[in-house]
Amino acid sequence: MKEAKLYFLGTGTSQGIPVIGSDHPVCLSKDPKDKRLRVSVWINSGDFSVVIDCGPDFRQQMLQSKCKHVDAILFTHEHADHTAGLDDIRPFYFKQGDIPVYGHKRVLNNLARRFDYIFETENKYPGAPSVTQVEVREDESFTIKDIVIEPINAWHGSLQVFGYKLLDIVYLTDVKRIDISEINKIKGCKALVINCLREEPHNTHFNLEEALDFISLVQPEKAYLTHISHIFGFHEEIQAKLPDNVYVAYDNLEISL
Repeated sequence: MKEAKLYFLGTGTSQGIPVIGSDHPVCLSKDPKDKRLRVSVWINSGDFSVVIDCGPDFRQQMLQSKCKHVDAILFTHEHADHTAGLDDIRPFYFKQGDIPVYGHKRVLNNLARRFDYIFETENKYPGAPSVTQVEVREDESFTIKDIVIEPINAWHGSLQVFGYKLLDIVYLTDVKRIDISEINKIKGCKALVINCLREEPHNTHFNLEEALDFISLVQPEKAYLTHISHIFGFHEEIQAKLPDNVYVAYDNLEISL
């Protein structure tokens, strides 16, 4: 198997860190690992390159990561911190043509309403990007180039979300519950990325206890916590609490597998 690279484009919550106008100590931290853009990853291997989610920091993330080609964008769900940067695919569109976007039918319909000028095919505004829509269905894997991608069905409170498994990497964010039928798809992967908002319980996200329990259940070689809130604490303080194979992800962290 070719070497795969997992690049953390953003590891923060919907507000990012620092939060606008906040005097919380984490928001005032000088440690670059405490500065978090909205959550997203770039996974690449050879000439294969996909981004999972396309939030409001997408342009900045592409510049920082030096990503020059995107085969597709995989969407987990429709919330703005995961989708609001869609217009910034324009440079990729100008070089590559229509950009394939993958997601649940509900998510694609939501994007078509919010970004109608991108999805429309008639009387299109010059300079607007275009996309190719690909519906992701539960229990149906798909292939981009020669890489097989398996959707993982999960729940963000009462909202269905998709995680994705590819190149022995499992990416899950905004998860509160995962059906037992999905667990076997995840067990023993090389790298698990999982949301972990804070230590206190939350009604739609894993907290630290829940994330660690899930990691113990699926037994990845290594696990990386993402979707971190400023109230969780400083990066180094969180890391000191974790088992040896569990890491707090941070923006621009790159891992080779």
